[in-house]
Amino acid sequence: MNNVLTAFATILVIAVTACGAPPPNEPPVAAETRAFVTLPAPGGARLEVSTPAFANGTDIPIENTQYTENRFPGLAWSAGPAATQSYVIILEDIDARMKGTSNPFLHWTMGNIPSAVTRLEPAFATLPEGSVYGPNYRGTSQPYAGPRTPKGPKHRYHFQVFALDSLLSLEAFASYDALKEAMKSHVIASGEVMGLGRFMKP
Repeated sequence: MNNVLTAFATILVIAVTACGAPPPNEPPVAAETRAFVTLPAPGGARLEVSTPAFANGTDIPIENTQYTENRFPGLAWSAGPAATQSYVIILEDIDARMKGTSNPFLHWTMGNIPSAVTRLEPAFATLPEGSVYGPNYRGTSQPYAGPRTPKGPKHRYHFQVFALDSLLSLEAFASYDALKEAMKSHVIASGEVMGLGRFMKP
């Protein structure tokens, strides 16, 4: 009986794998240049980050991608240290690079989120007071742009949250390089949740 169950489980795994997109490439092309790595928190201080849409390391629902609704999945994080003045969120695809750079493909940034805010609801319509959208691959001041994974293996999308001991000037959101430069020496805790995106036929 055990042999039968084992054989059935093996067949099921093979069938599921065959129906889905292949796993991500190893290693990712831009893992070491993502913001979480290049803007470390002193002593590795961590925020716990989660989303109601998917568990860490699992597939991002299609409604949260540009293949359909491009609906923000929602995000929550633990409160930063007492010195926290604001939060910054950066969404990067580490299996692709921005053209002409070593940076991961940038899907979304948002900053100057008040220190009292530790949650963004799914498909939120109004920015928290004082918050601003930053740059992504489309340009400056851009709203959430979910995955649109190209054909091939799944991609890893890192939703990264940073607690800062300051607010950032509006000039800091003029470009991704400017944002990262402004964040340097101000990150006091950080965390991330990662979801997988896959190619969908039009």
